[in-house]
Amino acid sequence: MAVLGFTLGTFILVLHISSVANYPSGKVGLSCHGMVPAHGHTAHPDPVHNISVSQMTFRPGDQIEVTLSGQPFRGFLLEARAAEDLSGPPIGSFTLIDSQVSQLLTCEDVQGYAVSHTSPSKKTKIKVYWNAPSNAPDHVKFLVTVVEKYKIYWVKIPGPIISQPNALPFTTPEATIAPLSTFPPVSHLPKSFSASDCGNKKFCIRSPVNCDPEREPACFFLSFTRDDQSVVVEMSGPSKGYLSFAFSHDRWMGDDDAYLCIREDQTVHIQPSHLMGRSHPVMDSRGALGDLAWRLADGVMQCSFRRNITLPGVKNRFDLNTSYYIFLADGAADDGQIYKHSQQPLITYEKYNVTDYPRNVGGSRSFFLLKAHGALMFVAWMTTVSIGVLIARFFKSVWSKAFFGQAAWFQVHRMLMLTTTALTCIAFVLPFVYRGGWSWHAGYHPYLGCIVMILAVLQPLLAAFRPTLHDPRRQMFNWTHWSVGTAARIIAVAAMFLGMDLPGLDLPGPWKTYTMIGFVAWHVGTEIVLEIHAYRLSRKVEILDDARIQILQSFTVAEAEGHAFKKVVFAVYICGNVTFLIIFLSAINQL
Repeated sequence: MAVLGFTLGTFILVLHISSVANYPSGKVGLSCHGMVPAHGHTAHPDPVHNISVSQMTFRPGDQIEVTLSGQPFRGFLLEARAAEDLSGPPIGSFTLIDSQVSQLLTCEDVQGYAVSHTSPSKKTKIKVYWNAPSNAPDHVKFLVTVVEKYKIYWVKIPGPIISQPNALPFTTPEATIAPLSTFPPVSHLPKSFSASDCGNKKFCIRSPVNCDPEREPACFFLSFTRDDQSVVVEMSGPSKGYLSFAFSHDRWMGDDDAYLCIREDQTVHIQPSHLMGRSHPVMDSRGALGDLAWRLADGVMQCSFRRNITLPGVKNRFDLNTSYYIFLADGAADDGQIYKHSQQPLITYEKYNVTDYPRNVGGSRSFFLLKAHGALMFVAWMTTVSIGVLIARFFKSVWSKAFFGQAAWFQVHRMLMLTTTALTCIAFVLPFVYRGGWSWHAGYHPYLGCIVMILAVLQPLLAAFRPTLHDPRRQMFNWTHWSVGTAARIIAVAAMFLGMDLPGLDLPGPWKTYTMIGFVAWHVGTEIVLEIHAYRLSRKVEILDDARIQILQSFTVAEAEGHAFKKVVFAVYICGNVTFLIIFLSAINQL
């Protein structure tokens, strides 16, 4: 029964649960003023979409139907503005006709100032109502930004001008829409970067430690070389999507100065950005960067640029004469759009000033407290609890001699289970110390961990009130003790499966999952072998009644015949268990 419950529960709870983040939801309120998507590409000049209205004149309080149409598009941002001041705030408000495809946005702290899409599905026509305000100007012009694909969009497509009945004809020349700033020229790097000047002329961050991008394609490399009042940045790594680095005041994403090199076909775009929380980076203007260059060869992406140490008046750019934690990350990109980094970013162990003096520094993709958390949980729930369960279930008769007043098997079982509880308590605290509170980005793992913690503490408390052997409550205790322990083991295994996939621990995959499955199979297989052995022994206990003759074979004697077999199975199990544990601990230690 124990084997069945453990096996079934483990494989039900171990199913991986994943979530998908979808950014094109239309909640683009931050773009209300400029109406420019934060995609880091140049807007197309010739629009292929148009705006039409149900009437060309209006009075305050009127409701006018506005239609956006054209070839299929995925996203849009529609606003109305004073025709005399297109750079001013939106005018009036909108009312939805179909809330399935459009939604109201809050701009300038006013709900309904603008309309956008609700999903990235393709659409060819959108209809909404515009509500004329009481303080409307004489002339109102509609503007729309339309996104066809991530890198194909049109900004502030002009629509018709509507006027109040008694207004003078609109004769003021239309304000021209300022073009996007011209990107600085980009060149190709003639050769690969070299780590030969690291520590002498360059401030370098490398992973693995002391690798050289000139000779090792798998080397993640970031260098800073001071040149008077500017810094030359070089970044290299094996990536088919993007490479990025960021300066941060702490070890968490958010309010950071970031830079990306994004691969698109056979081109690399170098893009400054800033991070607002644990979300998609917001692309910024490249005007603060110079000497942009890149190179693609043998699956390695390299890019470089120059920027001034201080950039007064340039928003979101940090001064480089201050110490920061430095992040180095990589991930996938499709058609110029980036996705969440594929592994935990490399983060320096401490803050550094990259303009101070050249040096070699390292970093880690997993911090000590998280390593210790994983290691202690593996020891507790892969080793001590598993061995303790086997001893209590199958080795009572093998180690039945008294040891310090109790049977030896019981003393070993109790010691292992108390060790499990102690290790779990210590490991449970470490992530809270690391995060400074609850982690809302770890999925179901912390919730399962809390349940395991409760059960791990409850189990020895229940054992402390164990009734005597012949007490009528003893059977109820035995079932309760078994149920709580089995539930704790099942949930702990599920929590470990989910925890191994968290980026904070960053175990290499996919072997981690296969190894964990191997451990579960090893333990369940051992229990099955011992259960079969115990069943065969029990069959030897027979009572034969044949005309006053009874032949009784003692169960204790029968079981004693199998002690040698049990010891061999136990020794083999311990060797396998320790092997699995060493594999996991070695992987954690190498991070």
